[in-house]
Amino acid sequence: MDASTQAVLFPGQGVGDASSRELVAAVRPDLLDLATELAGEDPFERMSEGTAYAQPAVFCASIAGYEQLGRPRAEYFAGHSLGEVGALAAAGAIEDADGVRIVVARGRVMEDAAGRVEAGGMLAVGSDRAGAAALAEEHGLTLANENSPQQFVLSGRLHAIEEAEKAARESGVRAKKLAVAGAFHTDAMSSGIEAFGAALEQIDFHEPEAPVISSTSAEPFGDDVRDALAASLVSPIRWTAVLGRLDELGVTRYLDVGPGKVLAGLVRRTLDGAETETLASRESALA
Repeated sequence: MDASTQAVLFPGQGVGDASSRELVAAVRPDLLDLATELAGEDPFERMSEGTAYAQPAVFCASIAGYEQLGRPRAEYFAGHSLGEVGALAAAGAIEDADGVRIVVARGRVMEDAAGRVEAGGMLAVGSDRAGAAALAEEHGLTLANENSPQQFVLSGRLHAIEEAEKAARESGVRAKKLAVAGAFHTDAMSSGIEAFGAALEQIDFHEPEAPVISSTSAEPFGDDVRDALAASLVSPIRWTAVLGRLDELGVTRYLDVGPGKVLAGLVRRTLDGAETETLASRESALA
């Protein structure tokens, strides 16, 4: 790494596919074995079936990607939703194995919470913030993710998501329903907070080696990491604000270690002139 200030980024649930298993099996078979034991089955084989499998699969793939690159040092770490756990592990705030324990519990409580309420979903919208907020208000939805100045995700009851998708497309706005189990990052997840909090109490947290930026507050995690992680189940993800904060802190290089290149793309669409790298591009440079 040169004199540039670097942030390492960890993606959320909606990235990657079962092909990531090969890297995990080669680089971190211990995490794959633990995730399989705790989830009850190989999470990669069923990651398309639900949150309970997708979350441990993405976590393991992201940590394996970071490991493959030699766990490069960074001045800051950040993760999108689920990715916060990977960022905390990379920064030394938790052990990698405890990260697996956290994401398995997280996936289960979110799937269980989704099953306790009216069917819900999420809708990605290609719009500015004002347009996304207006669409959300019109259909009784929550502005759950602010991914970039041009991409937002609405969350709420499934029938309202479908109506909003139709209305958006009729008005010429790009909209796509996401393959998720429920209305994540809304009050629909509130029944999972207690159980997730109890799981977090079993984990030892340490002082991170570098600041980890919360994807809900856009500020470094403090002493209340457990409370913040539990509250994130019902809190909007403010990724645009996270990138803005990192920019203010002087970050000029962003390394997306997860499967795919979603976060690198969001950086380019949010910050002019920022340098981005992905697992694939960094591996090519090191070859």
